[in-house]
Amino acid sequence: MKYSKLAAIGLCLTAICASTGTAFAQGTYPAKPVRIVVPYPPGGAVDQVTRRIAQKLTEQTGQSFFVENKAGATGTIGAQQVAKSAPDGYTLMANDTTYSILPHVFNKLPFDAERDLVPVSAFNFAPMALVVGADSRFKTLSDLVGYAKANPGKLNYGTGGAGTTPHFSTEALASAAKVEVTHVPFKGAGEATLALLSGTIDFQIASTPGVMGQVKGGKVRLLGISGDKRLAALPDVPTFAEAGIKNYSVINFTGFWAPKGTPAPALQRLQKEIATAMASADVQKFSADLGSVPSVVSGEPLAKMLRDNTQLWGQVAAAAKVEKQ
Repeated sequence: MKYSKLAAIGLCLTAICASTGTAFAQGTYPAKPVRIVVPYPPGGAVDQVTRRIAQKLTEQTGQSFFVENKAGATGTIGAQQVAKSAPDGYTLMANDTTYSILPHVFNKLPFDAERDLVPVSAFNFAPMALVVGADSRFKTLSDLVGYAKANPGKLNYGTGGAGTTPHFSTEALASAAKVEVTHVPFKGAGEATLALLSGTIDFQIASTPGVMGQVKGGKVRLLGISGDKRLAALPDVPTFAEAGIKNYSVINFTGFWAPKGTPAPALQRLQKEIATAMASADVQKFSADLGSVPSVVSGEPLAKMLRDNTQLWGQVAAAAKVEKQ
């Protein structure tokens, strides 16, 4: 199966046309603190990136953008809370590619993924990285794949839970490499990383922001990344394609969603401020240090990207024989 690139990296600042019966004057938003719900535990890639952008939005607007973690059920608890919030621009959800995976994990979601939440902007696009412990016997990706082929099912990998982007990304990689590996789900990405450091699991695939701290600290070894080119921050680490795994180019992103009915001026202001934040020198450096690209996709281009991603993740679910919960 061929896995196309799941995210187009570019700068699109298209306003979302949202209908609303509420009078909402341009320039008045935000007039009070804005809550950003991260539907995962603290410490993961979404949490890290969201907290940095929230800080930047606070600096730019003079209003507090604060993060609240509402973890559970592969992010659906936090998403449901935001979907049922007042559509006034003061409650947002941060998420990543996992949002497009949810329809393939659950028989019935507690919200309508296409109708109850409106995508605002996607930003901070990042390749997926395969890491092993610093003392692992696997020195290269070829070493790991070779062992997996000779020992089907014996290698195990950890994620922050079934149905997350790392789960589906690893299954996609296993399919592309034609190997069988065993999934060990944890309650969050941070727990999965701790399991890797302790030797409980053999390897982990996560977006680069989730592992770069451990890579730079020498706690884990990065064997390969997705994408078309090597990271400037890690020029010696090959892409999966260079290591012999073709037809795999999953790219993750962090993004914001708002409840349906959120006034267009609020969405437009958010998109403008996010674009300004991602273009700033300090956030550009922050993104580069995490091994990611600070690009922005907004409005209808983002909505289309999410629809395409949902379809492509369906192919991964079918190939991995993922059973819906």
